[in-house]
Amino acid sequence: MGRVGSTPEYVDWSIYIEVIMLMSSPDALVIGSTGLIGRWLVPELTRRGQRVALLSRNAGARAQAYRDWVAAMGGAPERLVFLEGDLDAPRLGLSADDELALHGVRDVFHLGARFAWHLSADDARRTNVEGTRAVVELASRLPSLRRLVLVGGYRIGPRLNASGAVVPAPTRGFTGSGAYEASKALAHQVALETAARLGVPVTTVHPSSVIGDSRTGATVQSLGLGDTLQRVHAGTMPVLLGSPETFVPVVAVDTLARFLAGVAELPETLGQEYTLLDPSTPPLHQLIRWAAERSGRRAPRFTLPVSWVRWLPERLLSAATESLDFLDTARYPVEPALTLARRMGMELPPVHTVMDRWFDFLRATDFTPDVERAREAAVRPA
Repeated sequence: MGRVGSTPEYVDWSIYIEVIMLMSSPDALVIGSTGLIGRWLVPELTRRGQRVALLSRNAGARAQAYRDWVAAMGGAPERLVFLEGDLDAPRLGLSADDELALHGVRDVFHLGARFAWHLSADDARRTNVEGTRAVVELASRLPSLRRLVLVGGYRIGPRLNASGAVVPAPTRGFTGSGAYEASKALAHQVALETAARLGVPVTTVHPSSVIGDSRTGATVQSLGLGDTLQRVHAGTMPVLLGSPETFVPVVAVDTLARFLAGVAELPETLGQEYTLLDPSTPPLHQLIRWAAERSGRRAPRFTLPVSWVRWLPERLLSAATESLDFLDTARYPVEPALTLARRMGMELPPVHTVMDRWFDFLRATDFTPDVERAREAAVRPA
């Protein structure tokens, strides 16, 4: 033992190293940062003063363009940390040093998924199910973790039955649904089971169809409801599918981003499941008539039940058959999310204004929106 006032013979430098790592670590990790939701969530987190790690393929090559995006969105690009990773890779492609650099992360946001029609079951399972399992396992290894926020989807979350009671979503298998939706449902189940086993604190948010920014209408994708509006705009939709009660709800992407950032900060959201959508969204047939009127087109006059057209060839249907799964009359328990949003100081923007701006943006980009056009719209808001 050294004399009083002298330098100790042994110093446990690991303690100092750990403190330095925690001080330099990001506060949040976003998986799926280059998708639609992630491109609005990341700037929102940086505006709240957080350092944000982004996990993506080709992270280094994308870094400057992403910093430019965050700056255009009013975020703080200097608070970004880029990590090379992949949902399809073992342990997400992260090295031991990468994980050590994340030891101070408090919140993990899992937005990543492979979203497309006609996915193979193997591709959907590998990315959406096994990738989600790997995210939960990573979260379990982060010593400073406060919350894992999972983004599911409104059709895999709870819904209301005919008497208004909350019931679970129906079970879906790969044989009765498109691979995307089936894999998302299975991924949600696997995530909750894995989190329970590993003791990971979870909050789930189930958004409805995510449309453009409430201020500008900007988006970086049109897959889904945007494709339907493209056919209306082009005058190539011959009939109305579904019934007058068919409901495809929407939520603005910036509203969703604020909600996601907020749920991680509130202790009472731990273990909860929220469905976020605008209940004022018009039924689908009204929405199609609105789009036709704005485009100077005649809206389809005839209505066919989905069951009548499900077996038509896609070349006659002019849509992916699995997209028909989204055309139903279900309603969803949205009040818990809206109550929480009000606690965060949020109010849903007027849905018709948001849809007008979104549809105008899609038409201005010929229904092929991209990051550059969305960034330009962010700099010059409507």
